[in-house]
Parts: sequence; structure tokens; C-alpha cells
Amino acid sequence: MKCAWKELLAILPLWCRQDVDELGRDTLQELRLRLGSVPELVRSNGEVKLKRPVTAEDLSYVVNTASRYSPWAAATASQGYITAAGGHRIGLCGQAVVQAGEMTGMRVISSLCIRVCRDIVGLARSLSGISGSILIIGRPGSGKTTLLRDLVRQRSDTGRFAVGVVDERGELFPPGFATGFRTDVLSGCSKGQGIDQLLRTMGPATVAVDEVTSEKDCDALVKAGWCGVHLLATAHAGSREDLFSRPVYRSLVSQKLFDTLVILQPDKSFRTERMTL
Repeated sequence: MKCAWKELLAILPLWCRQDVDELGRDTLQELRLRLGSVPELVRSNGEVKLKRPVTAEDLSYVVNTASRYSPWAAATASQGYITAAGGHRIGLCGQAVVQAGEMTGMRVISSLCIRVCRDIVGLARSLSGISGSILIIGRPGSGKTTLLRDLVRQRSDTGRFAVGVVDERGELFPPGFATGFRTDVLSGCSKGQGIDQLLRTMGPATVAVDEVTSEKDCDALVKAGWCGVHLLATAHAGSREDLFSRPVYRSLVSQKLFDTLVILQPDKSFRTERMTL
């Protein structure tokens, strides 16, 4: 298992780094910082709390430090998160700034959820023999990104053709994470822009994207499917029925873009099904 642990510790206030290091180096999944409350460490072996309450200065320190490492931080903050160095995602909550009906940023931040990025080589080995397009679904925190990352590597290393990745937030393949022999990664742009560029310039046989969340994302995948490439993607849904019932994913289902559905469970295990109506 690989994790950019030093990069995570570097964005935390000095007073809590040692405790987080000692209590969560190998097990930390999320660190939750709420104004006026003590930090909460969500670990694979149970939760634990620190003793000192979080201040507004602590929250500002985390956001400002993480933003310096992320050239796309200003854009993603309007969507409620920042991606820090090492692929760690920081969820933002507080008082939003809304203009013309659209959220454009955060005026006051009252809580942060820092999700730890860990790389597990070989996690998707059992999926390496599955050809065609694969959609990974699961609830938030179920491990979709981690599984997709290794699935890209498996296909890149075992296949004969290139895999093009649109890493919109820099979470799939942060610096230092192995990408696979035939993998080309484009980061810092939207899925639609990235897919267009990969198709024009890199000639991938497979295109991979993380977190399909909007109709624009779905339209980009449909367009790629028309070009004859295979697709690897993740989406938020707890089951086949949940996926099929969501209007945002209607085009993915109706166009029959995916051959295989991988369903993640809360314990991070997964099962596969044929993607048929």
C-alpha cells in the first residue's frame, strides 16, 4: 500500500501532526476537522478523537497550505473540495458564495473532511481478464477511486494498447503513483476537454475517468463511446437499481456504453455483473 503520508502531514496544523502520525499512519481513512470540536480520525480499525478543539486559524491553515500545492484548487473549491498534494481530497463545508444560482466558492469554512489517498497495487487483479467497458459504482468512501486506479494499471500492463486517463482533480495518479506501462495521464481539465484531447492526440484504446457526476460528464463518455474506445469509469450509486433510477445516468444506461458493472460494498469488497437492462 502506498500513501503520500508526508504530504498529508504537511498540510495539518503543527500541533496535531504527531498525534495523527502515531494514530493513523497505516489506518487513517478520513480526518474530520470541525470548528470548536476536537479532530476526529476515522480509521479502518476504529475511530479516535484528539483532545484540542479546532480553531478557525487551523481550518484556514489547512486550506491555504493545500491550495499552494494545487494549481486547480480555486476551480475545484467552487465544487466544495480541494485536492492536496499526494491526491488527498479536502471536502469543504460552511457558508457558500452563490452567484446567479451557482456556487462559486466558500465565504466561511466551518468544517473539513480530509480523505486520505492510498494506493493498493494489485487490488483489481481479478478484473484484469475482463475486456470491454467497465463501470465501478459505490457509495462515497467505498473505494471507487482506489479500485479504478489499479484497474487502469492492470489494463495498461496486460493489454497491447494505450489507456488514456483524464485525471480531472489529480486524485487518480498524483506524483509518485505508478500509472502502468501504456498509460497516458491528462490532469487539471474537465472530462469533456480531456477526452477530446486524448482522442485527437494520443489514440487510446481505453479512456478512464473518475466520478461521473453530471450530464456533461455522461455526454463526454457517450461521445467517446461513439469513437470506438472502451471506457473505465466510476459513479455514485449503491446498487444497479440505484444507478438505473438516476436521471443523470440515463444516457449511460440507454446507450449501453458499459459491458460490466462492478459494485463496491461498504467493506470495500466488490462483485461484478453484466451491464444489461
